[in-house]
Amino acid sequence: MALRDEHVTLAHGGGGKAMRDLIDEVFTSVFQPESREDQARLMDDALFEPGARLAFTTDSFVVDPVEFPGGDIGKIAVCGTVNDLAVGGATPLWLSAAFIIEEGTEIALLRRIVASMQAEAERAGVKIVTGDTKVVGRGSADRVFITTSGVGVIPPGCDLRADAVQPGDVAIVNGVLGDHGATILAARGDMALSTDIQSDCAGLGHLMAAVAKACPTLRCARDATRGGLASALNEIAEDAQVAIEIEEARLPLRAEVKGMCELLGLDPLYLANEGTLVLFVAEQDAEAALAAMKSLPEGAGATIIGNARASGPGPRVTMRTLFGGARIVDMLVGEQLPRIC
Repeated sequence: MALRDEHVTLAHGGGGKAMRDLIDEVFTSVFQPESREDQARLMDDALFEPGARLAFTTDSFVVDPVEFPGGDIGKIAVCGTVNDLAVGGATPLWLSAAFIIEEGTEIALLRRIVASMQAEAERAGVKIVTGDTKVVGRGSADRVFITTSGVGVIPPGCDLRADAVQPGDVAIVNGVLGDHGATILAARGDMALSTDIQSDCAGLGHLMAAVAKACPTLRCARDATRGGLASALNEIAEDAQVAIEIEEARLPLRAEVKGMCELLGLDPLYLANEGTLVLFVAEQDAEAALAAMKSLPEGAGATIIGNARASGPGPRVTMRTLFGGARIVDMLVGEQLPRIC
């Protein structure tokens, strides 16, 4: 039993080891997948095959503040659900949206959130087809919470799985890291930080479709949300039983994000992203994958950051530093910033 806590803490929502332990021991152990094949595919979407191969996902959004530079809770709700489907290989089609609204919330705010959701849904090519609304008393929520579910279709022959990653495969990200986490941190105003950084919040369905078409050896993809790039890579390494090495010099980070992290003692590898993913392809298809990603605005900053290797003493993630040394990049332990999405 890895879970030793008796009460839920903020760390259990942070996307790191504490969250994985909670999910494994409280949820997965009860809602157990029926087959070993299903267990190997534990991702943010579930696969079922009633004639067509459909993917289904659900997520809740409690971001604070609800409006921030580059987005709002409505945009992040649509993008987050679309991206969970897309990185599983599905073409997103339909979403549901359920709202929990605190008494006293401004109607004008709700109108802005709903308009943002519809605009993002149109960009992603999905429809919001059903939903629900509940209102709770003052102090029972924080303005508005949103829960979304999504359904998508997985094309024939597409089977993206973390355990398909092989030694020699190349790791690619589609853009800069940490912008969303840095934006939310600054937007809260707790530390009087001033920055022009905006959230990277974006739907990645079109990008994933382009890569899948151009690259027959696309192994798997993960969106680097809570827990950041480091946690996504650790999950892949564990599932595939490989070692992953990334290069610090290749990590796409803005100087403002690095400066904020240095000032506050944070590691940008753990900062949340809402429009950034990491994917693995065979080395011979790396250039094709990069070209496909760079053909779209959300992939303009695509770059290779490392590769997978034989696991040796066990699955792990390491980073080759700017000074030529190497350090272990663990799964996030604790909580860097709660209510990030």
